[in-house]
Amino acid sequence: MTIGAYDGVHLGHQAVIRATQAAAARYGARTALVTFDPHPAYVLRPESAPKLLTDLEQKLDLLEACGVDTVVVVPFDQAAAQETAEEFVARVVVDGLQARAVVVGADFHFGKARAGNVALLRELGSLHGFEVEGLQLLPKPDGSTDAVSSTAIRRALADGDVTGAARQLGRLHEIRGPVVTGDQRGRTIGFPTANVAVPKQMALPADAVYAAWYVRPDGTRHPAALNIGKRPTFYDDAEHSLIEAHLIDFAGDLYGEEARVQLVELLRREQRFDGIDALAAQLQRDVAHARDVLAAQP
Repeated sequence: MTIGAYDGVHLGHQAVIRATQAAAARYGARTALVTFDPHPAYVLRPESAPKLLTDLEQKLDLLEACGVDTVVVVPFDQAAAQETAEEFVARVVVDGLQARAVVVGADFHFGKARAGNVALLRELGSLHGFEVEGLQLLPKPDGSTDAVSSTAIRRALADGDVTGAARQLGRLHEIRGPVVTGDQRGRTIGFPTANVAVPKQMALPADAVYAAWYVRPDGTRHPAALNIGKRPTFYDDAEHSLIEAHLIDFAGDLYGEEARVQLVELLRREQRFDGIDALAAQLQRDVAHARDVLAAQP
């Protein structure tokens, strides 16, 4: 088994899962992954909790794709936060899952006040009869000495570096949410958009225009120019950024459906234009640019 928040299910997480599967093969056992909902930071330090790369539904989808046999979602609240490392191991690892081996990253911490670590886990493993494997963190694919991490991916997204985020995720970063009614300004200038509503706790890339794929509930994938931003040409002080996807060469009703938007490449930063004509001309260039970028994608 393995334990962790697994936000993003990035390449480092995937390496731990593969090691867990290898340990299970040695023992002739099933694999189990224990994760938490909500993310512990939202209970322990809600004022500084990180934005999430994946909600629970997407995380479960990704873990299923990794071939994990069993995912155990532990409800995390103030009572769970008071559980010591020793109590957690006894309740979940020993009594709950009867683990033969526990595989975690070398920086793993758990239990009340994050007092548990790999060393303590090994002590408890000796006591309860399970093996412990602490894996070194996976370096970033760019050759730097930094490790792949959810924090590093959030930082890349905040910079608009969706390609850098994708290299650490092992896939395109995906935004999910229902298509809702907007003010329909895009439609009036020839660029109708699907307005995707995303919960405020989710991590969004920097305000900018991106080439993206829009995936419909039936699995069909459409090329899109995606705008994330506050639309400064229309508003001086918008409270929050909107996610607006213009599906290229598409006509149809998207309202109410659950959208999945996969970000491919940053095209330009958000900017204010002198008027509607200047904005429309730039949007034409954005769509052409997005079309070319996505045509080169597999």
